[in-house]
Amino acid sequence: MNNLQKIKVEETGKRIDAFLTSKIDASRVTVQRSIDEERILVNGKKTKASYKVQNGDIIEIEKEEPQEIELKAQEIPLEILYEDNDIIVVNKPKGMVVHPANGNPDGTLVNAVMAICKDSLSGIGGEIRPGIVHRLDKDTSGAIIVAKNDKAHINMSEQIKNHEVEKTYIALVKGFVKENEATINMPIGRSTKDRKKMAVSKNGKNAVTHFKVIERFGNYTLLEVKIETGRTHQIRVHLSQIGYPIVGDAVYSNGKNEWGVEGQCLHAKSLKFKHPITGKELFIEAPIPEYFENIIKELEKRGE
Repeated sequence: MNNLQKIKVEETGKRIDAFLTSKIDASRVTVQRSIDEERILVNGKKTKASYKVQNGDIIEIEKEEPQEIELKAQEIPLEILYEDNDIIVVNKPKGMVVHPANGNPDGTLVNAVMAICKDSLSGIGGEIRPGIVHRLDKDTSGAIIVAKNDKAHINMSEQIKNHEVEKTYIALVKGFVKENEATINMPIGRSTKDRKKMAVSKNGKNAVTHFKVIERFGNYTLLEVKIETGRTHQIRVHLSQIGYPIVGDAVYSNGKNEWGVEGQCLHAKSLKFKHPITGKELFIEAPIPEYFENIIKELEKRGE
């Protein structure tokens, strides 16, 4: 459960990340991450870590209730797509959370990978995020990279930051998409109406999504999607914004669908990147989940 802490500033000139580190029990890195995730606001508006506080500012901090999480390896079936001494790429199943957090202390991708890799995981991500270079939403399935050592982690993080990792998804959306291909260039930020949701916002961060039609099925369309940026819920927000919400997405659509699917029909189909140590180009594909395949087959039958 989240709670809101308010702090009235009575000084001027100190960076907000340094100011808050001296006021609350959190590291500077944690404060900066919270600012990036827009869980820290100044006078009701988002801010930057470099912002210098002013006397009279009201800082709002959305805090999670602390929960003791004991990180442990768990034998959970996981499809390995690629593995060597530096990285492992797995096919994350729908419904699996990437790392432990409040409400999801175990049963996560991290728990499963720990059982596979033993003690061989990068420590850069922190105690509860060992090896985690990037994320997928709980109900988004598909290819995800985990770093086994710090050198690999740093390199992969740089590749992602510099948009050098090509991420390709497939999504089944509601509606007949007329354009064969298009680009959505709309900034995304945290919703002002619901802080747990993201939304297109003129004050948000740059977000670019490209899509092209794979197949049309009357009131549904199968899309191939590539993203230049990796904003939270980016594909889901962008497609919903232009009138084509993803089937099963209860957050950015009504979630109701004739197949009874819970969670978005969105799959990280492939990753193209350079090996963090050797520099060799890798192209790794994740098979489409059976439930997704079955829906596509059913739609194809209807069109016969």
